[in-house]
Amino acid sequence: MINVIDKFYEVVNPQKALDREAARLKLGMARQINPLNSGYDGSGASRTKKSMLGWRADSRSAFEDIEMNRQLLTQRSRSLYMTSPIAISAIKTTRTNVIGAGLRLKSRIDFNLLGITQEEADQWEKQVEQEFNLWAESKFCDALGLNSFYELQQIALMSWLMNGDSFTIIRHLQPTPYMPYGLKLHIIEGDRVCNPSSNGNVSQNAKYKGNQLINGVEINKYGMVEAYHICNRHPQTNGKKEWQRIKFIGDKTGLPNILHVMEAERPEQYRGVPYLAPVIESIKQLTRYTEAELMAAVINGFFTVFIKSDSPEDVDEDFKGLSQEGETINDMPDYKLGPGMINLLGAGESIEIADPKRPNVNFDGFVSSMCKYIGAALEIPYELLIKSFTASYSASRAALLEAWKAFKMRRTWFASDFCQPIYEVWLSEAIARGRINAPGYFENPLIRKAYAGAEWNGPAPGQLDPVKEVTASAKRIEIGVSTREREAIEINGSDFDRNIEQLTLEQEKMNQLTKGKEGA
Repeated sequence: MINVIDKFYEVVNPQKALDREAARLKLGMARQINPLNSGYDGSGASRTKKSMLGWRADSRSAFEDIEMNRQLLTQRSRSLYMTSPIAISAIKTTRTNVIGAGLRLKSRIDFNLLGITQEEADQWEKQVEQEFNLWAESKFCDALGLNSFYELQQIALMSWLMNGDSFTIIRHLQPTPYMPYGLKLHIIEGDRVCNPSSNGNVSQNAKYKGNQLINGVEINKYGMVEAYHICNRHPQTNGKKEWQRIKFIGDKTGLPNILHVMEAERPEQYRGVPYLAPVIESIKQLTRYTEAELMAAVINGFFTVFIKSDSPEDVDEDFKGLSQEGETINDMPDYKLGPGMINLLGAGESIEIADPKRPNVNFDGFVSSMCKYIGAALEIPYELLIKSFTASYSASRAALLEAWKAFKMRRTWFASDFCQPIYEVWLSEAIARGRINAPGYFENPLIRKAYAGAEWNGPAPGQLDPVKEVTASAKRIEIGVSTREREAIEINGSDFDRNIEQLTLEQEKMNQLTKGKEGA
């Protein structure tokens, strides 16, 4: 944008404009020779401070910073998961708290928009949940026939945490007499999504019919994802390799053909990075340190004793353990260790015990500090990362609450990127096959959205002091800042409607038992 004052000088007084430009150039040259502190020049962007002189930061595009390094990050992340206890704890702690035994469907339709009553909506929601569980709790929902939908959730999240992203192909097969739905989910290894004929290598100039390919993701000229290219086997294995192109969204249905779960860090990023990426070096060095300390402690456990001797006869070079006639010489002293043992040492001999000073007295403090450092980067408090709650109730609860902010955030986006799209694909099939009645579902996108509303509930945070937390829960309900349904989910992850039904049934049984005793 042209400065208004500069424009005025150019039109009214050209000479002043030239003088002004010359002064500006002179000032710029002076600043290059003698740089002035302006804004971040005096701190993070300083080129003169000694602490900053050796810092050559060079960040480029998301492709160069992320896509080009993704394969190596993935390999190292997997290696840490298989070899480092801290890495395993970080990944499994996140998996257990975000997914647990699986995120459960709670249908929430917009009955006002659909023009039905609350009672009709409740009945419709219960029917949908029953039908969905018929499919979700069966291993027939898995294209491999190995896992239920809730177990597939765990695999998908673990794949993202370990590899950076997770891919699920949505297949449609023929239903069977024992499974009325043909929807199948096939979770594949992220390595199989790669550019054709690339063996997993990255190329910035890869194309497919004019569209750009980035690590197997095909994008159009506007940067929108069009399709994914999937190899029939792992690209690093032997054998004939063929690539299949799967369109992201179906042309007729508008439903996804493949799901890509990832957490983007930067704009125009098409593949994710592993959860452990920022702390790979720290975890690896900590693992090496703990292994070294463990080995030193094992060596120390052997209780090594050395016999020192000042006698020159004991170092005779001619002694080989055999006499000149070839007979074994047994005149060496026999030293033994044992309870109550008395050994007589020869003249000039003394005992020296090897003491490697292990275990290191600073080991626990150093490892604890490193775990805090790593946990801060992963949004997992130290107490939860190493499963050690030795602080006060308030401190431990604060740590859990802070961790659950991150867990809930990841649960929300995972449900949005994995559970909800799959539910909508299933619901479309259920309505198309006539098992669920939803007038107007395929005619109006707004009505379709109203029918597809849902919540996905998972494990609760747990309770450090049940009495205090239940009392607080009752108080929140009393003053109207929460509901019984919400508190049931937060306290133990239960379903309030089912709780009421079960309590009603139990109360009826108690009343019958009381009447029976009174009649007797």
